[in-house]
Amino acid sequence: MIEMRDIRKVYSTGRVEVEALKGVDLDVGRNEFMAVVGPSGSGKSTLMNLLGCLDTPTSGLYRLSGETVEGLDRNRLAEIRNRHVGFVFQNFNLLPYATALENVELPLLFGGVPAKERKERATAMLEKVDLADRMDHRPGELSGGQMQRVAIARALVNRPAMILADEPTGNLDSASGQGIVGLFQELHANGQTVVMITHDRVIAGIASRVVQIRDGQIVDDQRAAA
Repeated sequence: MIEMRDIRKVYSTGRVEVEALKGVDLDVGRNEFMAVVGPSGSGKSTLMNLLGCLDTPTSGLYRLSGETVEGLDRNRLAEIRNRHVGFVFQNFNLLPYATALENVELPLLFGGVPAKERKERATAMLEKVDLADRMDHRPGELSGGQMQRVAIARALVNRPAMILADEPTGNLDSASGQGIVGLFQELHANGQTVVMITHDRVIAGIASRVVQIRDGQIVDDQRAAA
């Protein structure tokens, strides 16, 4: 589903150039559960931005679900993101004055889905993450774990090829974090591709594959024994 070849990303700050990724090769198959780990400044966030089509590489090849990504304009990248990628962020990124149901409907609204279908699909996703009784609650009325479940429902509602989770348990207590990890495991068991960026090796250990990045390069790639 993901094919990266010799991916490089260079940021220019005035006269200084910083090479954040230095020739990354990475393949991710459908229904993989992969964690990407590494210290601060290792290139994890840059890799996440490229995987999620939030940015494009300076050079190299990136194909997502068979579509070549590098060189596309911002509008086309937005279309690919909306169709292929569901995002889950550490800070939830929910609209504070919208209900859980309205937050989950957002990607469908951007995709031009009719109102009746939007509501039906958003309702089904909230039921899937055990929030059927919280649909009319706003984020301020929800716990951290519940907000992250809303974010996961929103990520799933467009039926994306990949869920891309950036430190999804970073702002949660241990119990809520374990609940979110269990939900990702359940999604993977049901056929969803999950890529999780994390600094927590314990959390990463539940993935079926762990990729370690350091100084802009992949230095280890381990799959769990079958």
